[in-house]
Amino acid sequence: MKIQTLMVQGTTSDAGKTTVVAALCRLLHREGIKVVPMKPQNMALNSAVTEDGGEIGRAQALQAQAAGLAPHTDMNPVLIKPSSDTGAQIIVHGKVRADMDARDYDQYKTVAMSAVLASYARLQQQYDSIIVEGAGSPAEVNLRARDIANMGFAETVDCPVILVADIDRGGVFAHFLGTLECLSQSERDRIIGFVINRFRGDISLLEPGLDWLEQKTGKPVLAVLPYLHGLMLDAEDAIQMKQNSTGKFKIIVPAIPRIANHTDFDALRAHPDIDLQFIGPDHPIPAADLIILPGSKNTRDDLAFLKQRGWQQVLEKHLRYGGKVIGICGGYQMLGQIVSDPHGVEGKAGDSDGLGLLDITTELTKEKRLQQVQGHCLFTADQTARVAGYEIHMGITYASSDTLPAFVLTGANGNEEEGTRSPDNQILGTYIHGLFDHPEACQALLAWAGLQTDVVVDLNTLREQSIDRVADACIPLLTALQRLA
Repeated sequence: MKIQTLMVQGTTSDAGKTTVVAALCRLLHREGIKVVPMKPQNMALNSAVTEDGGEIGRAQALQAQAAGLAPHTDMNPVLIKPSSDTGAQIIVHGKVRADMDARDYDQYKTVAMSAVLASYARLQQQYDSIIVEGAGSPAEVNLRARDIANMGFAETVDCPVILVADIDRGGVFAHFLGTLECLSQSERDRIIGFVINRFRGDISLLEPGLDWLEQKTGKPVLAVLPYLHGLMLDAEDAIQMKQNSTGKFKIIVPAIPRIANHTDFDALRAHPDIDLQFIGPDHPIPAADLIILPGSKNTRDDLAFLKQRGWQQVLEKHLRYGGKVIGICGGYQMLGQIVSDPHGVEGKAGDSDGLGLLDITTELTKEKRLQQVQGHCLFTADQTARVAGYEIHMGITYASSDTLPAFVLTGANGNEEEGTRSPDNQILGTYIHGLFDHPEACQALLAWAGLQTDVVVDLNTLREQSIDRVADACIPLLTALQRLA
């Protein structure tokens, strides 16, 4: 059976749309079908860099991997990266188009839809099947006008929809019925069935509810998917604050308001020797072996947030007692003397005093640097440990001659030093996202920070195993879809 275009929508955010799309992509890929994922509009601060130097949502890069593809910008033609409660950076076909507030973007959606449909047309020409992920919920009636993320897209391209709900949250039947009530008749008709996600327990106790739902709506429950523990899949946006790690090596990461690419820490969360904690604004800040300042979509605002909550003093004390500090991207910029934004790239133009822990200064620029990188670590004795990742940042950082580089990157234009280390080798800053994903770099960075371990975590292998697990769980769903064809 060939699914030409199928859209997966959810009754809520985090209902499981991303994993269902990834699972269907993997199952169809196993059958030798040329399948591609697509998300017309994504609002997320976790992003990835494509081989052609564009930027898409990190979840679509995961889905591309499930489909056996390198990620490209048509998989996520519109990416929205919030920089405040009302404003965001709008990325179209992988490149920054503008910064807009919510009202301006609402008017811009007709232009954005043209970009979405152009991407969809290209994907139709190249692939046999397109599995499309919706955003949020189609029941958000205030966003119905000019919708490009859910039913607006489905109605325009005339594709069937399956609706996913998370039973672990409770109220799953109300979620399905309430969503249907918020849709027009043509949109309700477009839904070919329901998927119940994250079920645990005795399925026989659920079956009366399934029968009732089918009788009430006239639509089948296509599959009941199990709750799968221990998955290592890239989160689309929300931080998983609750950690299962019990290792003795303590790493803390401040959960800043505009944290970006917190997937940088997935390999560390999977390491059995590490206890990694995201520290929210209302949580006490514990002692740690390593503190990592994460990426940020609004460096100066998040810098002010850290200072207001006492992180400056925590970091200074941590360093006095011999602890290590890593700053990634925006976190790297914060470690310096000054963060300057003369053009108002992230809001109001001006300068902010940094944390003063590295002898660097940063100027935010209008141009965004987007590239995949690879190279070697310079802080190991033999300097052979490999690193690979990607850069996503708007800004240039200048280091003094007293500092040391952290990495050397190799590329078509030769070798390039990257990042900064303090003269006492306690602090390391870098623009490289995903630097812990490569086993050699992860091992080297942990040794630099003080953890001597023989355990090697290969995040890509864990990700592949997780994709296969969710795919195997979704075999009944594919079978049900095949019966409907």
